[in-house]
Amino acid sequence: MSKLTGKVAVVTGASKGIGAAIAKAFGTEGASVVVNYSSSKDGADAVVNSITAAGGKAVAVKGDVTQAADAEAIVAAAIENFGKVDVLVNNSGVYDFSSIEDNTEDLYRKMFDVNVLGLLQTTQAAVKHFNGSGGSIINISSAVTTLLPPNSAIYTGTKGAVDAITGVLANELGARNIRVNAINPGIVETEGTHSAGFIGSEFEQQAVQQTPLGRTGQPDDIASVAVFLASDDSRWLTGEKINAAGGLR
Repeated sequence: MSKLTGKVAVVTGASKGIGAAIAKAFGTEGASVVVNYSSSKDGADAVVNSITAAGGKAVAVKGDVTQAADAEAIVAAAIENFGKVDVLVNNSGVYDFSSIEDNTEDLYRKMFDVNVLGLLQTTQAAVKHFNGSGGSIINISSAVTTLLPPNSAIYTGTKGAVDAITGVLANELGARNIRVNAINPGIVETEGTHSAGFIGSEFEQQAVQQTPLGRTGQPDDIASVAVFLASDDSRWLTGEKINAAGGLR
């Protein structure tokens, strides 16, 4: 039996990159998947088609996690289409690196609204639907919370908040058998890191040199960790931060 047979998962920001890889991996392992997107319908549809072509079940759902009504609707789509929800992956996120002199209020609000408020709102929407058997919440954080790179005060601040919230909610929801863990990726080759100029840059070269496993991460490297945290194999883990960065610290 596949690791996630019978489970229903919601993955936010799943039209590309790490989110898409997680959604596909969940589908491969037997989960029914809500593939959330905010703007890239084509990307989300491609993820759904990939899952269904392999015999899985998935549906694409548009929604902006920074809007409470949208967060509710994203989770409600799992109930409407598949009857329940067992797993929530808070993957929606934005990043921007800038010096303290170049930080702006708009930049702060944009990143904290998506990375922190969005996570809280989708989690709030999901927990009311977890049944007596509990569930798994997986927050996608970042290795920046230990690396603390220059020019990342706002972004690293959002992910530091994600780490702290993960621990708080693990304590708060444990009695309901809802596990809450975080995955903290290092640099991962995605559409986003390509368009941001990270891939092929001196930044990437330095990161690889400091990574014991000697390469840049791939979305599937993160997806396999998410499968573990969504499955009953991780039933005794909550409040953990898994640094999925090839040993980079």
